Amino acid sequence: MKKRKVTTLKELAKKLNLSISTVSRALSDHPDISDTTKKKVRQLAEKLQYAPNLFARGFRSHRSHILGVIVPNITHYFTSTVLKGVLKEAEAKGYRVIISESNHNERKQTEMLRTMSQFGVDGILLALARNTTSLDSILNILDTTPLVMFDKVSHKIPCTQVVIDDEIAAFTAVEHLIHTGKKRIAIIKETEHSFNSEKRFAGYVRALKEHNIAIDKKIILSTEDISLTKGRMMTNILLSLKERPDAIFAITDAAAIGVIKALHKYNIKIPEEIAVVGFSNSTHATIVQPSLTTVDQPGEKIGKTAVTYLIEEIEHEKNDISTKTITIKTNLIVRDSSFKA
Repeated sequence: MKKRKVTTLKELAKKLNLSISTVSRALSDHPDISDTTKKKVRQLAEKLQYAPNLFARGFRSHRSHILGVIVPNITHYFTSTVLKGVLKEAEAKGYRVIISESNHNERKQTEMLRTMSQFGVDGILLALARNTTSLDSILNILDTTPLVMFDKVSHKIPCTQVVIDDEIAAFTAVEHLIHTGKKRIAIIKETEHSFNSEKRFAGYVRALKEHNIAIDKKIILSTEDISLTKGRMMTNILLSLKERPDAIFAITDAAAIGVIKALHKYNIKIPEEIAVVGFSNSTHATIVQPSLTTVDQPGEKIGKTAVTYLIEEIEHEKNDISTKTITIKTNLIVRDSSFKA
């Protein structure tokens, strides 16, 4: 079997009759190397398919120019928009990105943090796994590696955090329903221990209280998996009540679309009989009929902002850990599921 051949700096230097350091500096576009030499080195490197060993280079320079990103679920629409922003901003600033998925598993999250550290990444972006009980692994990483959290965060971790104001966003969504004349507004949220869900629930409660609407526990439903399927199932429960809701606020678009599908099954008019509001402004929000009123959660901007602050910490090599909270503005996108023109 033919062995794979890996071209080294030493081989390039030998073929060009140059020193290894000259070849290395030519590939790094060092100003001390002439344009003619740089061109010769690059042409041969391309011909022989030379690829620099980033980890070896990082070991020498104490910088790898690699960022680690750990998210709970890569396939989630909002996460994909955050990652798009991360990749764009990182590339623009000369950094590569390693992305890993915790699947909301705390043990895997801890393993990924350890692996990122072993890879020698310059910094880590982290969105917490649901039900994270121990913060020790994250607090330990802070001692050695710059870390910025986004979306799913904890105030117990002293680092820069990039978030939206979930409470205000939910308050605005529920208040919109109240202004359209709805008085019996249900919520479909995640079970406890979800930072975002509890903040959105707090916004829901505040909106009802400020408008003197009684809180009815029978129309507050929680589920571990806030998905389309669960949105449909939770709606079936709400429709079985003697006194049905006249609006449903789901804390994800996926669950809200599940709500709409269940309402269609029973020929319930949307929004006349029951209005629906979601959260995220996913691509499916405009495809579903009626189109979904939802909170626009600017994932790409969150990703870019998180990278900007992480690289700032890396390149300024601050001794003090930054503990800023950066809040990205959201907007309510009103569509046919809650308002008929």
